[in-house]
Amino acid sequence: MSDPAVSEPAVKPPTDGTSGDGPEERRSPGLHRPSLVNVANALTVLRIVLIPIFVILMIASEMTSPAYRIAAALAFGIASLTDFADGWIARAFDQVTSFGKVADPIADKALTGTALVLLSSYGVLPWWVTAVILVREVGVTVLRFWVIRFGVIPASRGGKAKTVLQILAIGWYIWPFGEPLASVGPWIMTVAVVVTMITGIDYVVRALRVRRSAARAR
Repeated sequence: MSDPAVSEPAVKPPTDGTSGDGPEERRSPGLHRPSLVNVANALTVLRIVLIPIFVILMIASEMTSPAYRIAAALAFGIASLTDFADGWIARAFDQVTSFGKVADPIADKALTGTALVLLSSYGVLPWWVTAVILVREVGVTVLRFWVIRFGVIPASRGGKAKTVLQILAIGWYIWPFGEPLASVGPWIMTVAVVVTMITGIDYVVRALRVRRSAARAR
């Protein structure tokens, strides 16, 4: 959710960065075009590769085997860390590519969405929680394409907090905590859902501002 105390424009002109919840990316001036084969893209590919490994470990665990649950949680955690690392590396070392801008958010949502569906399929997480989060993520993706021609909506602190909370909550559910630590998971997920909904509404508002600004500029 945007912080009204920060004095920066709600809409920024198109850049080489991604829009929405992902980190805003910047390209160094000049004619240099980053190579497709770079560390940032390698981390994105690693995250994509880890998704089926995570799925296999989750299915093997059936959410009853502590060993497989720990392995699945570690796979999910490593994959999630690559999501933070690849964006930072791409910005810091001028490795932003078209592949990365497309593959990174897809891999991010595929990892989170798969984890949520698996948790719900094993009866650990209510299906309505999974539905709310997935509808929000799909809706934001649709809005991105709706406004991409008119401007890029910079990442908000709320969007970043949403991502961290979702990852923490999912990891907490997967790890075989005993009581009372296991009971903390639903509370983290509750906060994650609330922040997910608030930031989703905020994104809709900012997307409408982009369209209105573009219409007035015509």
